[in-house]
Amino acid sequence: MANNATIYTDGACSGNPGPGGWAAVVASGEVTAWHAGREDRTTNNRMELLAAIRGLGQTEPGSNVVLYSDSQYLVNTMTKGWQRKVNQDLWETLDRAVTGRRVRWEWVRGHDGDHWNEEADRLARAASLDPAWGERSGFFSEGPAAAANPDPVSKPAGPQLQLSHLDEHGNARMVDVSGKADTARDAEARATIHMQPETLRLIQQGGIEKGDVFTVAQIAGIMGAKKTSDLIPMCHPLPLSNVQLEFTPDVARSCVEIRATVRTIGKTGVEMEALTAASMAALTIYDMCKAVDRSMQIGGLRVTYKAGGKSGVFQQE
Repeated sequence: MANNATIYTDGACSGNPGPGGWAAVVASGEVTAWHAGREDRTTNNRMELLAAIRGLGQTEPGSNVVLYSDSQYLVNTMTKGWQRKVNQDLWETLDRAVTGRRVRWEWVRGHDGDHWNEEADRLARAASLDPAWGERSGFFSEGPAAAANPDPVSKPAGPQLQLSHLDEHGNARMVDVSGKADTARDAEARATIHMQPETLRLIQQGGIEKGDVFTVAQIAGIMGAKKTSDLIPMCHPLPLSNVQLEFTPDVARSCVEIRATVRTIGKTGVEMEALTAASMAALTIYDMCKAVDRSMQIGGLRVTYKAGGKSGVFQQE
């Protein structure tokens, strides 16, 4: 039987073009989650499209979805055939996200008292104003999800954000996943280490005295992924079935791009393992090369892909 989901989306932009944020509140079954992200230079329409894309990406293929948005640009293009003159890349991505799902598009008036759309608006604006936001997700402390009652007028007021690693008294806890089914879990994380051009040349030519930089960093990344639950207090120990590290030197930018992919079959995801693998690989490159270049900078650490579990697929560049 197909799953039912209700999505509330919004986009925000300062300057248009300028820094922007997008947000999607996704209600499915007993879970109401939020997802929000930021781009440094974008437009309001692109943020509205990206909110819908990211929201749909959190639903299972075959789902029946009702998507509420205050963007006539989005809703009327999808329902009334408005011409797609710009943003072709996102329209194509949105079409792929819709494929395999039954989506009903509903326009709502902005700031009209719909608490979930107001929440999406708040999150999108918060993301647009915070240069460090990146892309984030969380859950609301509501009981039954709004999908059980898609009428926006009758939804309860005042949703509050709730962190899953805190109990009702605010104490730290490990989330109980014993009731979850074992499923295939995948995650990809990336990081970048910038360096002097001569340092990159030495790495590529095998001229670093401590040895083969990428081989040692690969081993460090794998070991880091396997030790994640020892390093991050609330992480569950997971039997990892595969850890891979890839290093891509970029001469034009004088940096190394690090890509870590992790896989398991278990009850919870491996995003933290992938992030730890990428982090350890970057730190190892720094350690191997610091004798010739102490100005190296590590940045851009983020999850770029995850799959498995109830939240489905998440992907960003």
